Amino acid sequence: MYRVGQKEIDAIAKVLRSGNVFRYNIGGECGRFEQRYAEYLGVKHVHMTSSGTTALTAALVGLGIGPGDEVLVPACTYMASAVSVLASGAIPVVVDVDESITIDPDAVADAIGPRTRAVMPVHMWGLVCDMAPIMRIARKRKILVVEDCCQCVGGSYRGRKVGTFGHANGFSFNYYKNMTCGEGGAAVTHRKAVAERIRCMVDCCNYYWTGRQKDLRPFISNGSRASELEGAMMNCQLDRLDGMINALRRQKHRILKETAKTGLVPIQANSLDSECGSHVMYLLPTAEQAERFAKLVGCGIAGKTGRHVYTEWDQLFTHQGAHHPALNPYNLPENKRCRTAYTKDMCARSLDILNRTAMLGNHPDRKRAQVTALIRKIKAAAKEVLKG
Repeated sequence: MYRVGQKEIDAIAKVLRSGNVFRYNIGGECGRFEQRYAEYLGVKHVHMTSSGTTALTAALVGLGIGPGDEVLVPACTYMASAVSVLASGAIPVVVDVDESITIDPDAVADAIGPRTRAVMPVHMWGLVCDMAPIMRIARKRKILVVEDCCQCVGGSYRGRKVGTFGHANGFSFNYYKNMTCGEGGAAVTHRKAVAERIRCMVDCCNYYWTGRQKDLRPFISNGSRASELEGAMMNCQLDRLDGMINALRRQKHRILKETAKTGLVPIQANSLDSECGSHVMYLLPTAEQAERFAKLVGCGIAGKTGRHVYTEWDQLFTHQGAHHPALNPYNLPENKRCRTAYTKDMCARSLDILNRTAMLGNHPDRKRAQVTALIRKIKAAAKEVLKG
């Protein structure tokens, strides 16, 4: 949570005083945010959800993805990316990331099989995927693209907002994200028919509030609506977003510029000028050097977060895809021909890259003197770790 203040407090208090906390018919904050965020992104449809996970699940279901389908997900992402695939009834297939810490387009091309229905590029840690080759591959191989933008709210690829490339995409407004309402998310798409299915997935009785759609037969789903409290807070957060992202980018550019002669190698950038700038990452020659560097600087290792690497996703390795065996995608006859075997070393290249990557988090309100001190610490650590 970067920037929250009196503006958010006043907006939430206004909703509470009105008594109109339900999003349909009597409110307006959720609808206003959805319209504003659609305009901000450049998409036609935005629907708020209760989390990034439910947003991704709704996006997948919106596209008709389900049993019998495989979805390619990267080896480095929060496990919700894979969980959302299972929640749709499909099977996640894990593929390598490259030195940008995002899904490797070549690995995507190699991994596409007869059951592959979609690929999920994850814009991880504010970094953006290399969307141009991914979209070319998807068009050529006739698969869908579902962007996971949960950790890249406000980011762009070559000047175009993430979440506008894929056929349906998901965002998160969790506490740790660039915009937040504590917990929340949004599923977005350009397609009306997909948007109608997304709304049904978010609220199984949405037709009661918004009217029946003649081309959609309603289906059962879990309730994951947002309330007017989240809508009010998100309208305030959207006002702050660009200023905050610009501050993060300036900070990252300064750090990279002033550490350019240290011998440190920044990770490969797919769109440095328009990514979020929320992290600075260096790829060290060995995992041991990365550990030493991280200890000296006081930062983390991309492969050691405990939750963002496929080796930590227990439910995949144990095939616990649902709370009941009869609902478990791994047990469904439609998925018998899908690839369901996972091993801890199946993405060894990714593990090598991640364990050699030191990652420093930025903050938009970090003072200039604090950045200067951090740069000194990075330079000293580089000199110590890379000497000889």
